[in-house]
Amino acid sequence: MRISIPKLKATILYFCEHTDSKFLGKVKLMKLFYYLDFTHVKKFGSPITFDQYVKLDHGPIPSTIKNMVDDAEADPDSSPLADTIDIQTEDGVMMHRIAARRKMTESDKKLFSNSELQVLDEICKRFGDKNMKFIEEASHQEAPWKESGMYQAIPYQLAAHDSDCQVDVEDIDLAMQISNA
Repeated sequence: MRISIPKLKATILYFCEHTDSKFLGKVKLMKLFYYLDFTHVKKFGSPITFDQYVKLDHGPIPSTIKNMVDDAEADPDSSPLADTIDIQTEDGVMMHRIAARRKMTESDKKLFSNSELQVLDEICKRFGDKNMKFIEEASHQEAPWKESGMYQAIPYQLAAHDSDCQVDVEDIDLAMQISNA
């Protein structure tokens, strides 16, 4: 993962403020990150977080971000996300709801490029009022999920296999090489 902690926090806050809170649980948050990264890849050739995604039963999961969110739930006081989110559970309800501890600031917004804000807005408009099942099923229609092995890493280059991809696999390869330099 190459996203800074402040930018990760700002991204989570953006999702909290621009999606319906009754549907924003941990699983949906992971899918929103998937769509954020892979949509940015399809439009501009590079991901935003550079996290490694893994194919699981309920769809693609950003491994480092998932671990950080899990840590925020297990030990909220010492988590790097402690000042950003609460993870709430209710008896008899499976969802682990994500709730912002603070509002997004202008300083948070300045962490994003124009293309990143464009994709954040697009993802929130597309999935903001949808439940986890809807976004999970949508992710299962994507080439990156369909063409990866279960429990295996999902290469960003597979985004080029989707019909809505606007860049070539070579463009994605180049962006990934530059980011690794």
